[in-house]
Amino acid sequence: MSLLVSTGPSLSFRSNVYLLRRPTTTTNLPLSSASLTPKPPPLPTPRVHILHRAPYAPPCTPRAASAAASNTILHDAGATAAILAGAYALVSAFDFLTQRNLIQQSLSRKLVHILSGLLFMVSWPIFRELLRGPLYYVLILILCALIFWRESPVGLISLAMMCGGDGIADIIGRRFGSLKIPYNQQKSWAGSISMFIFGFLISVGMLQYYSVLGYLHLDWVQTVQKVALVSLVATVVESLPTTEVVDDNISVPLASMAVAFSMFGY
Repeated sequence: MSLLVSTGPSLSFRSNVYLLRRPTTTTNLPLSSASLTPKPPPLPTPRVHILHRAPYAPPCTPRAASAAASNTILHDAGATAAILAGAYALVSAFDFLTQRNLIQQSLSRKLVHILSGLLFMVSWPIFRELLRGPLYYVLILILCALIFWRESPVGLISLAMMCGGDGIADIIGRRFGSLKIPYNQQKSWAGSISMFIFGFLISVGMLQYYSVLGYLHLDWVQTVQKVALVSLVATVVESLPTTEVVDDNISVPLASMAVAFSMFGY
């Protein structure tokens, strides 16, 4: 009797322990529609561009442009003086060697011929700008002197149009050229009219000068008419908007040369 009573609590305790140790099962809940929707990709990180302000550049005023042009001219003038001094020293050195009978005169001339050309070529990087206008000016002077010289009015008229007419047109146009030509806003009526007048007067004056010296014999009635026509053609050519393509120091004398040669014939 006592044994049965003592075993009762033992069985109850074991069953309780068993219940505590028995694993519990969880039920799987149905997945919601939100869980089935794919997640959007993460947004890219925005790129930040830092804008740097450019350094302030003051506007180029006419005074600043004139100062820059003056500095360029002074630099090129100094470079020209240095090259001339070098050429003079080169010639003087070979003259000294020739006088001392250290080298023959023929060899000295050839060496000067070679070295002066090389000196001219290596000097180009020294200069800042090739002054094309003055260069063309000098080339036209040489061309007229070689081809026409003193016996032809063609060279005299061509140079008079380039030197006198075109040169004075630029001076008058800059000072009084407020009224521009319709087809070329870079040229003015004052400059073109002054070119026609002064080109004509200087041409007639030079022809008269060479006639007095005996180099030319002209019929002045026809000559004045021909010079007036050449002046008109040169004025029209100078007024055309072609300066960026052909320099006035080329177009004006060549046009004058062609018209004068067609009328005078020599």
